[in-house]
Amino acid sequence: MDDLYAVNVAKTEFREGFNLGDAARILAIADPQLVSFSDGQPSEFGESGLEALDIRLKNLFERFTTSLTVIVNEVRIEGDVAYDYGLHDLTLTPKDGGQPINRRNRYVDIWRRNKEDRWKLWMYIDNRDVPDSFRRQEIGSAQHEATGAD
Repeated sequence: MDDLYAVNVAKTEFREGFNLGDAARILAIADPQLVSFSDGQPSEFGESGLEALDIRLKNLFERFTTSLTVIVNEVRIEGDVAYDYGLHDLTLTPKDGGQPINRRNRYVDIWRRNKEDRWKLWMYIDNRDVPDSFRRQEIGSAQHEATGAD
């Protein structure tokens, strides 16, 4: 199987695990030595980190119906290591009622090929996607100087 295709298949499994509320499906793509720097969570490493992730995912799926859209900006493959980055747009709909919660995160995944020739998620980093407040001010200021309008 082509490496780019294989990484994309693994990323699809990640997405489908969220969309089906299936923690085991997500954990199946994880490397046993996973390093996770997920926004709002403690840093997690290896087996204990996978156990904590399993508990958090099961708790999340008990409380919410989840819908994840993945926007992959780029995948780079260098030998037995691959990198991808982009956006995760996650909607959490409370199962006991209430308004859906939307969260958009930037992410970086680092994958590595294991001995069985499968790509596994080795490092995961994400944080909230926020608007660039400086850029907005620069655009507004430049527009005001050029046109006198805000």
